[in-house]
Amino acid sequence: MSRILVVEDEPAIAELIAINLRHGGFEAQLAADAEAAQEAIDVVLPSLVVLDWMLPGQSGHALLRRWRAAPRTRTLPIIMLTARAEEADKVSGLDAGADDYLTKPFSANELLARVRALLRRQSPDALDSVVEVGTLRLDPATRRVTAGGGEVKIGPTEFKLLHFLMTHPERVHSRSQLLDKVWGDHVFIEERTVDVHVKRLREALVPVGCPHLIETVRGAGYRLALPQTVPV
Repeated sequence: MSRILVVEDEPAIAELIAINLRHGGFEAQLAADAEAAQEAIDVVLPSLVVLDWMLPGQSGHALLRRWRAAPRTRTLPIIMLTARAEEADKVSGLDAGADDYLTKPFSANELLARVRALLRRQSPDALDSVVEVGTLRLDPATRRVTAGGGEVKIGPTEFKLLHFLMTHPERVHSRSQLLDKVWGDHVFIEERTVDVHVKRLREALVPVGCPHLIETVRGAGYRLALPQTVPV
């Protein structure tokens, strides 16, 4: 599940954005000022940031410039949110490094459309394309995993892990690589976290008879094995 960091100092607006993001299938994290936003970013990079221009203390505009100057956050997708409607302000925000710009007031549908469009540009196949390996079928749009007519009950992190493995079958991925690709960033996440979620993923696949697809490669990491076909 894509995690969106919402940096907004007005609690009512922040909560409204968060509710709509959750209804849209995203995980929402809130930060009320630049300091809280930086602390959140320092722990784990989100998939995308909705950043308000006017914040107490350091402005969102200044924070945006700071993030764009740092290698770790240089490519972080950011939508600037502001009450400033003048063309010069929009140009200033985009020049500072914003990927998109939304002027208050805006509709929930427009926000969700902008978020999806930006995430799609970052990873064109990540949101919509169905992935199939053997009888296992993963649909990112509906967030459903099925196999042989049965539905797999799966948590959001296991969903992302399975999605990545299914889109890169037969390749061996180290724990560090999986943390980078699935969690997005792992500054304060231990590599053994991967083992925990692989175990949960295998347990989720037991009812549909697919836990064997997730293989442990001793001393190297994990891979998703393609089902063996029987010669006719």
